[in-house]
Amino acid sequence: MSVLPAEVNAQLAQLLQQLQSADNNIRSQAEDVLQNQWTSQRPEWLLMGLAEQIGTSTDPSMRSFAAVIFRRIASKTRKIGNSDNVDMFISLDKEHGTVIRGRLLETLIAENDKTVRNKISDAVAELARQYYDSNDSWPELLQVLFQLSQAPDAGKRETAFRVFTATPGIIEKQHEDAVAQAFAHAFEDESVAVRLAAMEAFAAFFRSLSKKNQAKYHVLLPEVLNILPPIKDSQDSEDLSKALVALIDLAEGAPRMFKQTFNVLVRFCITVIQDKELSDLCRQNALELMATFADYAPSMCKKDPNYTNDMITQCLSLMTDLGEDDDDAAEWLAADDLDDPESDQNHVAGEHCMDRLANKLGGLVVLQPTFNWLPRMLSSPAWRDRHAALMAISAISEGCRDQMIGELKQVLELVVPALKDPHPRVRWAGCNALGQMSTDFAPVMQKEYYDVVLSAILPVLDSPEARVKSHAAAALVNFCEEAEKSVLEPYLDGLLTALYQLLQNEKRYVQEQALSTIATIADAAEQAFSRYYDTLMPILVGVLRRENDKEYRLLRAKAMECATLIALAVGAQRLGGDAAMLVQLLGSIQDSVQDPDDPQAQYLMHCWGRMCRVMGKAFLPYLPKVMPPLLELASAKADIQLLDDEEQIEKFQQEDGWELVPLRGKTIGIKTSSMDDKHMAIELLVVYAQVLEEEFAPHADEIMEKIALPGLAFFFHDPVRFVSAKLVPQLLSCVKKAYGPQSEQLAALWSKTVDKLLEVLTAEPAVDTLAEMYQCFYESVEVIGRPCLTDQHLARFIEGVNSTLEDYKDRVAQREEERRGVPAEDAEDEQEELLLAIEDDQTLLSDMNKAFHCVFKYHGVNFLRHWEHLLPTYQGFLKSSDPTQRQWGLCIMDDVLEYCGPQSSQYANYITQPLLQGCQDPSPAIRQAAAYGIGVAARHGGEAWSAFLGGAVPFLFEAMRVPDARNEDNVYATENACAAIAKILHFNASAVTQQDQIIAEWLNTLPITNDEEAAPYAYLYLAELIGKQHPAVTSQASRIFVYVAQALEAEALAGQNAARVVAATKLLLEGTNTDVTPLLQQFTPEAQNVIRAHFA
Repeated sequence: MSVLPAEVNAQLAQLLQQLQSADNNIRSQAEDVLQNQWTSQRPEWLLMGLAEQIGTSTDPSMRSFAAVIFRRIASKTRKIGNSDNVDMFISLDKEHGTVIRGRLLETLIAENDKTVRNKISDAVAELARQYYDSNDSWPELLQVLFQLSQAPDAGKRETAFRVFTATPGIIEKQHEDAVAQAFAHAFEDESVAVRLAAMEAFAAFFRSLSKKNQAKYHVLLPEVLNILPPIKDSQDSEDLSKALVALIDLAEGAPRMFKQTFNVLVRFCITVIQDKELSDLCRQNALELMATFADYAPSMCKKDPNYTNDMITQCLSLMTDLGEDDDDAAEWLAADDLDDPESDQNHVAGEHCMDRLANKLGGLVVLQPTFNWLPRMLSSPAWRDRHAALMAISAISEGCRDQMIGELKQVLELVVPALKDPHPRVRWAGCNALGQMSTDFAPVMQKEYYDVVLSAILPVLDSPEARVKSHAAAALVNFCEEAEKSVLEPYLDGLLTALYQLLQNEKRYVQEQALSTIATIADAAEQAFSRYYDTLMPILVGVLRRENDKEYRLLRAKAMECATLIALAVGAQRLGGDAAMLVQLLGSIQDSVQDPDDPQAQYLMHCWGRMCRVMGKAFLPYLPKVMPPLLELASAKADIQLLDDEEQIEKFQQEDGWELVPLRGKTIGIKTSSMDDKHMAIELLVVYAQVLEEEFAPHADEIMEKIALPGLAFFFHDPVRFVSAKLVPQLLSCVKKAYGPQSEQLAALWSKTVDKLLEVLTAEPAVDTLAEMYQCFYESVEVIGRPCLTDQHLARFIEGVNSTLEDYKDRVAQREEERRGVPAEDAEDEQEELLLAIEDDQTLLSDMNKAFHCVFKYHGVNFLRHWEHLLPTYQGFLKSSDPTQRQWGLCIMDDVLEYCGPQSSQYANYITQPLLQGCQDPSPAIRQAAAYGIGVAARHGGEAWSAFLGGAVPFLFEAMRVPDARNEDNVYATENACAAIAKILHFNASAVTQQDQIIAEWLNTLPITNDEEAAPYAYLYLAELIGKQHPAVTSQASRIFVYVAQALEAEALAGQNAARVVAATKLLLEGTNTDVTPLLQQFTPEAQNVIRAHFA
């Protein structure tokens, strides 16, 4: 019996008919009625009515459509009073919600049409998701699902697991045993569809559990795996593919669960990959499952007796599966669209898998079994074998770099002959291998094997086949990107003559590639390219002036890129009047761009940026032309679509430039291509601000307000946030240079900016991006260059820091908990991920440290009362067993000592012990921070620190006595300790006993040649001792001269400091009649010239 009046149901039935109308006007009006008269006015009536339509309509398509609309309406959000947006269904009156969900469950149980039932199950899953997200429960649902999972109708059993798959979180802890039983029964169900649905549900459920709770379900794995062999025996590729995809899901989340059965699974998957009767997709899914284990459990793969050899054999076999019915490559050669039409083919899957195996298992494991095959394959009469061998070298070179780099000569002896192979696809693969090796083995390839590579590729540029010569030119791009100009210079004539010929080729893609390669060579050759300018620039200008048709747009774009890169290489002087001609040409091309998909638009942006870098401030007149389209791109909003159903999702998956993100039971489509354009545009604004400086100031206010600050919180695309963080301080700098540091304009822009900066420090969730935000903050404060934060700002800064540090401590604790009790091989597999996470945290702490430094630098003691709120945290860090935390704590204390002067003594109880212990720390970074801190206490701390400093001297000497005190790791700690003693003796020596003995010992700790900040303190004190004619220096004038000369050679001393020290040293040499001629012989001729110039 209906809950709603009959006329309401009749109205709704009519509305549903209209919503499905083929007439756009009727459908559009119906959508308006649905929104304005039903969804916004009486959603409970609408959802109840839809549930009744699902249950009572005799037309299956109407029932299905009603279920789709139900899900769509239920998942909308709305505001209730002053609350945040809440999901529509959960916002309904509880009583109404209970009745509606009850009616929906009735339809799920009663529906016999599978398609309709699937749509209803999607609607049920959406309601379940809302209950779960709001920590509410729906007890009848689990009851119904368990009931359906045992129904006589296999379709209904399958439906139960479909709902579990969509919302695994609804399975509550108290039902764990019942769940395990339900899955166990389903894995043995007579219906394959049920078994597969149960596998998918189990994978989703398993992924939702914590690692601790996952272990309870490991016992079910053998039953899961038993599903596979009968499906393979039936040769049903589609079902086997589904089962393999569910296993991939499990392998990503818990690869160790497969440990006991791994070898059996490896052998089964190898038989699937080998079976040519199965579909390519099915075989590739088996390969993907095996590769997933390499990604997530490499040590398990390495230990398996079959895995590596069998996988490499199968990858190489798949890689020979290409060019079917095209033995002479006629079809391949005739293709003009080079966007990979073969991306879903077996040979591409094999190549990608080889790449993953090499990167995850490493060269020690992969190299030998691969090279067991390659020589045989390269000498095979079958061209597909030779092609596969060369593509395998391309695929493994990155992962096997450490092992292959010492054997490059032998590898090149295998590859280079392929560039003369009779088959064009083999020559193409040979070029591919050389190009990939040029990237993966840079710079060794470019420094040691340049002649081998360039002599091999040059003749291929003259191949009869367009695709081959184009790929040879592409390989040159890889080589030249990493080559020094001195390497390229002798070959430029030959290279550019051949590339000039390619520009005359009838195939447009050959011309486009030739332009890209010439551009790369120009970029690498720099000024050496000037002599080709007069030949090439007129050709490029001709292309830009001439080719106006649509099919030539990419060619023009490449010509623009090439011309502007040549301009950048040869410089403004060589460019002369051509600069104005080029920018005018770019302007007319910009005017001609109409279509949104015209590739010239994106290339133009970069070209303008290059011309600005070439022309400097002479570019200013062209800015009005450049800015409007650039600002439009940079201020673009995110293009986001909420995808309602599987059809929409599938459609967007097929389209390039979209990323699909699951979010609270829905799927969001984000147009990444427009995000990439936005990122590029902001990147170019940074270039204009850097190059044009004060001249760019008129644009700063608008860009800051509409682009840079909103960009900091652009959560759809991390790179936009990163580059916006670079733009903010640049804009402040432009305004400061234009109007001055005390100007009203700078103050007004800063007041707009500072609150947003402090806001993102508390709101940014990603660790790596948060580090960028701290960098943006301290660079901005540094640009302002004076006290610019109010008390309120300082309080907010500390609040943000506190929140960040609490999150950091939680991450450290979580890592520690996850590490506890993990077997060694598991820890080894997770090591890379762990190290990346730790590195991100270290970068964050480092940038936060620089922010503290900057705030103390400009606010000094005014910052202390806010800073004090975190004293317990600093204390905890100083006592931590983690060297990163101890270093961080010490650096903070160093800032207090440096910028708060005598007032820092009130924190002496917190600081003194960590400083002395820091001098004895095994970590060089901590010894450096401790020594630096003692030095600034001497310089700025005053009398209150004297006694401490007197006692600190022996600790500083101890810090310099570590083994290998001057190696790369230790030298900065050693030099800071040396400088700290000089600071104590110069600034605060009242409590230092036996000063003469300490001075004599200190001289033995010189020279300082690396730390340009520490060197002046030590050498100016040395000059002071010379001025006082201290016997420790007058007795060893030769050594003193050598110490000074070493600092001058290393440029650790410069400017006025160098002049003062040199003047004092001259007096010492004259006073002691010391001849420096023999002393100079220990230096190189270049160094002698530098030293003589200083002493002249």
